[in-house]
Amino acid sequence: MRDMRIAARFTARFGRCAPAPEPPRLRGSGEPRRRLGRVLLSSSLAGALLVVLAPAVEAAPAAAANPCPRGHVRIVCVNLDNQTLWMQDKNGRRTFGPVPVRSGRKAYPTRTGLKRIYAKKVKDWSYLYNVSMPYAQYFDGGQAFHAYAQPITTPPGSHGCVNMRLADAKRLFSLTQKGDAAYIWGRRR
Repeated sequence: MRDMRIAARFTARFGRCAPAPEPPRLRGSGEPRRRLGRVLLSSSLAGALLVVLAPAVEAAPAAAANPCPRGHVRIVCVNLDNQTLWMQDKNGRRTFGPVPVRSGRKAYPTRTGLKRIYAKKVKDWSYLYNVSMPYAQYFDGGQAFHAYAQPITTPPGSHGCVNMRLADAKRLFSLTQKGDAAYIWGRRR
């Protein structure tokens, strides 16, 4: 409450963007009267300025509500905007993750929407792209969640699959079952 009064007086006297007033000085010297007083004055002015200027600063947008649907016993959620994956229960509580992923590049985007894991293979091989796909879990055509041998930050991206680190892919593989839901949304930047 005290800060509100200080802020109101400060605004009335100096305006919103005026500099803070100087502390009183001793006669004949350039030093402030009391160093400790200056520190306390500065911190109280900082609080007052926060109270005064806070409404003028545009509030940061609230964290977007989790768009991953609830009601599924287990669902794998993939946010392509920030390249993360997690798993949640029917109440929306996270049971795994979030972990970083690498999704499809521009020419081969990862398809979005509500999907089902229809096949799981501990060891698989893509003959089309000549690459190993450990802990593969297929959710849409040839697109799958699977481990990737190189760092997942390696550009330019996958051919539509959701690549994960080996430990993350192994853990996700152990938590899911054939028929579990997967919801993918957003767009890779």
